Amino acid sequence: MALLLLIGAAVLFKPWLLFIDVRVDDDIPVVAAAPTTGTDTTAPDPAGSGGDSGPATTTSPSTPLPTQSAAGPALLSQGTFIDHEHPTSGTASIILQSDGSRLLAIEGLQTTNGPDVHVWLSAADVVEGVDGWYTAGSAERVDLGPIKGNQGNQVYPIPDDMDLDRFPTVDLWCVQFGVSFGAAQLSTTPS
Repeated sequence: MALLLLIGAAVLFKPWLLFIDVRVDDDIPVVAAAPTTGTDTTAPDPAGSGGDSGPATTTSPSTPLPTQSAAGPALLSQGTFIDHEHPTSGTASIILQSDGSRLLAIEGLQTTNGPDVHVWLSAADVVEGVDGWYTAGSAERVDLGPIKGNQGNQVYPIPDDMDLDRFPTVDLWCVQFGVSFGAAQLSTTPS
């Protein structure tokens, strides 16, 4: 009976993941060094329907977006990861592509591997220390999917209709245990 409990616990907790690193090396778009600002605050209508709802608002009118140019993608916001349940480092950036789509780029990530870790954009602000481990779990969030790996560079598409002003935090959330591995508070880039 004890052996069955041990096997069941191992399957549930997956302790071997603590000793296995998964390195990812997605291509991160190169952003313009100093984007100019404009006043466009809408994303294109992805269906092209021109329906009654109009374009999806991505930021409040008081937050100007960088204007796209031939130079390519623009940096909208950026932050540095802090530790929560596990030591975590790296940077998170929101990038506006030339076609109007947005990406979350995580660069230089270093964290612990774990079961069922997802990348969230969260409405909760980052709180340092043990108090911050659970903050994102009770806040509104958008799940961008399972983390690709615990090391390296990775890119996640952001839904076209998502209001970025409502979700100022990137959180690496372990769904299975309801705890944050690490989080990054995003701030807009200076224009």
